[in-house]
Amino acid sequence: MIWKKLTIDTSVEAVDLISEFLSELGVEGVMIEDNVPLSEDDLKSMFVDIPLIEGENDGTARVSCFVDDSFDINSLKADIAAELIRLKEFIDVGSMEISVSDTSDDSTWQNNWKQYFKPFRLYDNIVILPTWETFDDIREDDIVVSIESVMAFGTGTHETTKLCIGQLKKYLKPGQSVFDIGSGSGILSIISVYLGAGYVHGMDIDPDAVKASFENAEANGFDRDRIEFTCGNLLDSNYIAGVSKERTGDYAKNGCAGDNAEVGGVSASDSTAEGQNNTVDGKSDTVDRQYDIVVANILADVIMPLSAVVRPYMKKDGLFITSGIIDMKEEEVKAELLKNGFEIIDVIHMGEWVSIVCK
Repeated sequence: MIWKKLTIDTSVEAVDLISEFLSELGVEGVMIEDNVPLSEDDLKSMFVDIPLIEGENDGTARVSCFVDDSFDINSLKADIAAELIRLKEFIDVGSMEISVSDTSDDSTWQNNWKQYFKPFRLYDNIVILPTWETFDDIREDDIVVSIESVMAFGTGTHETTKLCIGQLKKYLKPGQSVFDIGSGSGILSIISVYLGAGYVHGMDIDPDAVKASFENAEANGFDRDRIEFTCGNLLDSNYIAGVSKERTGDYAKNGCAGDNAEVGGVSASDSTAEGQNNTVDGKSDTVDRQYDIVVANILADVIMPLSAVVRPYMKKDGLFITSGIIDMKEEEVKAELLKNGFEIIDVIHMGEWVSIVCK
């Protein structure tokens, strides 16, 4: 679909009033661009996972909206111009220039984020390298993680991801298996392979995450005998951590809806792999694989209930590496882990975030 993009050059001071006016005209959403730096409180309240590009705050701003052909664009421009003239009597409204352009087909919007995603050194020897970029500062012993897609959450820049990577580097032994719950774009899963894991299974509730993860694994040259991604939700009576032995399924078939969601092309209820029976609230599925390490970089409010259902997926003396825990939730998460039979062996902090490792 082709949309009209209408952009108003204005001031930071006028942004809220213009946005509200557009809403009154029936515009359902706006895009605001400015160079106002985020405060410490802003950063604490956000889960920023793409490097922020800062500019000089000169007080200017742009408010854009995208409208379809149900709007008379000339009439819309006239209404906005009249409102800007009215507001000018009270506040600085900037240049008041209004521009209109046709967008390309909306399918191309999915790639617009790429201009903001640049290579960066994530850890001492781990470099995140978008496939469309180059990076000159690559050292001999670097692990270079190629990224093709982040159409789901996860570029690796956030403290919670760094915490998990540090713990994987500390505890993962060559040849061990890893189950990455809430795998997002597959960053932790892929890094686990680079760190020596023999087999990695990433799982997410979002089919777009599974798609992005496969694309990223392929960009790094990893086949599905070494790394697999499926769609599922352990907290929704959908225990589909296992994957088919053949692993020939399509990610689009790895369903996120219903107890019989397909896993790697095989329904969880039809899995023939050997495993143990996992019964929770009277519902049962077969766990066809247990893992040396389970990693969950999610949020405290997900990790706590997850700790009640994840143990059947862990080998004896397996490790549960958790992150995404804001510090104010640390004691609550610890209590829940202990309640569910885990022994806490390591706790580390980075900024406001906490990683807890238990077995």
